[in-house]
Amino acid sequence: MSRVGRKPIPVPAGVDVKIADREITVKGPKGTLSHQLPPDLIVTREDGQIVVSRPDDEKIHRCLHGLTRTLIANMIEGVTQGYTKTLEIQGVGYRATKASDTRVTLTLGFAHPVEVIARPGITFDVEGTNRVIVKGIDKQLVGQTAAEIRAVRKPEPYKGKGIRYLGEEVRLKAGKTAKAAKGGK
Repeated sequence: MSRVGRKPIPVPAGVDVKIADREITVKGPKGTLSHQLPPDLIVTREDGQIVVSRPDDEKIHRCLHGLTRTLIANMIEGVTQGYTKTLEIQGVGYRATKASDTRVTLTLGFAHPVEVIARPGITFDVEGTNRVIVKGIDKQLVGQTAAEIRAVRKPEPYKGKGIRYLGEEVRLKAGKTAKAAKGGK
């Protein structure tokens, strides 16, 4: 059995879970999420917990067992607490300004400012001029939006300028002057 898949998922108070026709819908204080369940897995609600089980030990069922359990647990956490990703902007003159809850304007050294528009269910916060916080209830959507913002100007390897996740370490390369100082040609 999958170690992850066999753990029951506790359902906190204030969260409503409906399982019908291979679809699970989770409704909580922050919103509603739904997900299509794989055809052969069995999802049941027992004693205030959700249990995911598989019919046999075929490879595809073993793969989907833990994945389905994790996706449902992420949905429950999303509608109760929500998810956030924080991005840092580093570089002289690089900054972010909040136009609205769903729009952020990034000045990143291009000839024009870049405007990022959020998908439905995503909101932005800006702390100071160099931090963008992506918030939402869908973990995948928050991560995807943060990755798309980071892709606008990835951290470059020589000076480290660009957009990075909070706490991300960028390994800097030595430039030509460092090579010349060592005695290289």
